[in-house]
Amino acid sequence: MTTYLVTGGTGFIGRHLLERLLSRDGAEVHALVRRTSVSKLPRSPRLEPLVGDLREPLLGVAPEDRERLRGRVDHVVHLAAVYDMTATEEDNERANVEGTREALALAAELRAGTFHHVSSVAVAGEYDGEFTEDMFDEGQHLPSPYHATKFAAERLVREQLDVPWRVYRPAIVVGHSVTGEMDKVDGPYYFFPALARMATLPSWLPLLGPDIGDTNVVPVDFVAAAMDVLMHRDGLDGRAFHLVSPEPMPLLDVVNSFLRAAGAPTVSMPIDRRVVAPVTSAVRAALRLPGATLASHVLLDRLAVPPEVVPHMTFAPVFDATETQRLLAGTDAQLPPLGDYAGVLWDFWSSRLDPSRARRPRAGGALDGRTVVITGASSGIGKAAALAIAKRGGVSLLVARSADKLDEVRRDIEAEGGTAYVYPCDITDDEAVAATVKQMLADHPDGIDYLVNNAGRSIRRSVHLSYDRMHDFERTMSLNYFAAVRMILALLPHMAERRFGHVVNISSIGVQTAPPRFSAYVASKSALDSFSRVVASETYGDGVTFTTIHMPLVRTPMISPTRIYDAFPTLTPDDAAEMVVRALTERPKRIATRLGTLGEVSYAVAPKAVDAVLHVAYRVFPDSKAAGGDDQVSLNRGAQALMRLLPGVHW
Repeated sequence: MTTYLVTGGTGFIGRHLLERLLSRDGAEVHALVRRTSVSKLPRSPRLEPLVGDLREPLLGVAPEDRERLRGRVDHVVHLAAVYDMTATEEDNERANVEGTREALALAAELRAGTFHHVSSVAVAGEYDGEFTEDMFDEGQHLPSPYHATKFAAERLVREQLDVPWRVYRPAIVVGHSVTGEMDKVDGPYYFFPALARMATLPSWLPLLGPDIGDTNVVPVDFVAAAMDVLMHRDGLDGRAFHLVSPEPMPLLDVVNSFLRAAGAPTVSMPIDRRVVAPVTSAVRAALRLPGATLASHVLLDRLAVPPEVVPHMTFAPVFDATETQRLLAGTDAQLPPLGDYAGVLWDFWSSRLDPSRARRPRAGGALDGRTVVITGASSGIGKAAALAIAKRGGVSLLVARSADKLDEVRRDIEAEGGTAYVYPCDITDDEAVAATVKQMLADHPDGIDYLVNNAGRSIRRSVHLSYDRMHDFERTMSLNYFAAVRMILALLPHMAERRFGHVVNISSIGVQTAPPRFSAYVASKSALDSFSRVVASETYGDGVTFTTIHMPLVRTPMISPTRIYDAFPTLTPDDAAEMVVRALTERPKRIATRLGTLGEVSYAVAPKAVDAVLHVAYRVFPDSKAAGGDDQVSLNRGAQALMRLLPGVHW
């Protein structure tokens, strides 16, 4: 029986290596794992979770477990580490250096047979020339915390005398060459979204591109297979093995492999690296100028590429793997050409890892199959919008307090061949919203794409009739602002995780024109406008966007208590629904009427003059009967003139 103790067994390389070790006759594997991650290990009668922690002395292994394993472990395989160029210096030091130190201490206490350390070609840093497997400390520059800590960790292994050791230095590890499986976006995968955008170009289009150097990538199954072979060969202690492509891989060749996989045009006109090198140096110098770094970070953020990754796209050294290739000859640990498996890597990324896959265009139109949450969906604009969305293939999740009315809307949609779901909810209640959104996400595992904040309340009452009615302001703010924000906050984590989502807020032309008697209503809508404007800049990188519709007067049940509106020109709910559809399909920052925009501009240019004009409107239009006034009187000529001159404004 051969006994193994493996750290990092739940990691990407670790999972594949465990699979191979467990397939060996007589293997007994103890996998170090945190208690909370035991379930991530594969189930096997020959695999025992060993609870511990990379950050603890002796990896946190309990004294009774150390006693039980002492003298029985043939191989300690140390895979646990940070493999992330974006990690902090502290995280790199704690995991890569201190973790290795404690792993060595544990191996010594257990009197283990051989310590197998997974290092990285990063130990070569920016060494200029051929870096052989027997080279280590050549005075090379180590340009990042990752490079420095991988070097320091390997030095610890080499300098200790308690346990025989072997070191494995993989190149950039990508997904499985057969299944395409990859656990996260890393390395070249950061650039896949940019390559995907190029797939919109004709495939025959010749591209010009700079040859900036060589890289080196290997699939995870090759790394696991090579380690499995090299671990079990006799007489290899005290040696390092380069698990790399034996020939340098021009970055342009790698890019072209993935461009072909994406169906995009390839770089057929490379610019020689001897020409590119001085230009690259000049660009690096220019990026140190004030403002240039910020501009480059904005661009990289737009492409979702961490700035830490860009300087390390290519390798200065060339990695010699002659001896490793000789030892692997005749085994199943053979490195396939990248061109043979780039397609499966791309397909796996495209279907499982692409952070923007939720925002891809739909063949049936922008709303085809999209899931849209609509508040206030039982009548008026909400009902009309749900019907309009259904006609375009969208699926509406109908939200309002009245289940009966929502069921009527759902039946109307289904009668026209559409799909809708009913979610009765009081959106002014925290617990109700949390429970409803949780149920929505459970019912629609493919994701929720849009939110239309339509539910609202309007109060038309002059301030001199509101001195003792603070509750009017509170209840208007509760529904028009806080309830809308509550819905946004409930759905935002889901949308950010999918890197796609769009929020449509039904605001009002009143925010732009500030009509008298609507201080409570306009203030609540203005608050939502401001909230969304601020949050939009924070969620921009998550792919979550906002549209504000400054809706003019619409003939809905909300305006019926104000009898003077019977004579006003208004939009129909269907007209308003088309504005909502436009907001969902085109996703502009805002939708407004010319009149509303004129109101904003006028106030910015001549605010006192606007106050004077609006005071005239205040005098000529009466308070509604519901507000304590009398709107049964006939409108005078001045009121009629304003109504015709400024259609759509709710006076």
